[in-house]
Amino acid sequence: MAINYSFGLPLKHNYSDYIYYRGLFLPHEIDKILNFWEEDKILKATLSGEDEYNDELRKSAVMFIDNVPENNWIYSKLASLAINCNNERYWFDLLGFHQELQLTRYSEGDFFDWHLDFGAGEISARKLSMTIQLSDADAYEGGDLQFMINNKIVNAPREKGTIIIFPSFVMHRVTPITKGTRQSIVGWVSGPPYR
Repeated sequence: MAINYSFGLPLKHNYSDYIYYRGLFLPHEIDKILNFWEEDKILKATLSGEDEYNDELRKSAVMFIDNVPENNWIYSKLASLAINCNNERYWFDLLGFHQELQLTRYSEGDFFDWHLDFGAGEISARKLSMTIQLSDADAYEGGDLQFMINNKIVNAPREKGTIIIFPSFVMHRVTPITKGTRQSIVGWVSGPPYR
């Protein structure tokens, strides 16, 4: 069997625009994460690199999960999954979480229009994005995580506990919530510049 080589390395044919996993967090762990919400720590979500709130592109509430020893169980589980996913699919150079994990809450009327998680400035090191669904799928209407893939809109799974990992340069959005509340963790695994 012949092996294709490019610059001396075997070609990988496992790329996917997004991957999803289930079962990493148990129900009681998801409940524990949901209890992190503290009203006095909630912020209006801004766009990366901007200090001002812009509700034309994004409207939601966020707070951050401190990267401290008592939260290491969350960071460790997600880091291990990101490494395994990267080794199976992408082969990006990764260094770790350079920004704290973000708890996000979308309430009625909230959304995040089409965007990339990768760009200039502080987000230029992002390689893999991840979203962890914390709400039951029937706890809200709208609020779909969607990807733009080959000019087609694709809905990501929305079952509670699902973890979706995708390259940070893939176009995606969260559609407006029409009823209920959608909660999730969002995180980005960073690495050295692409070369």
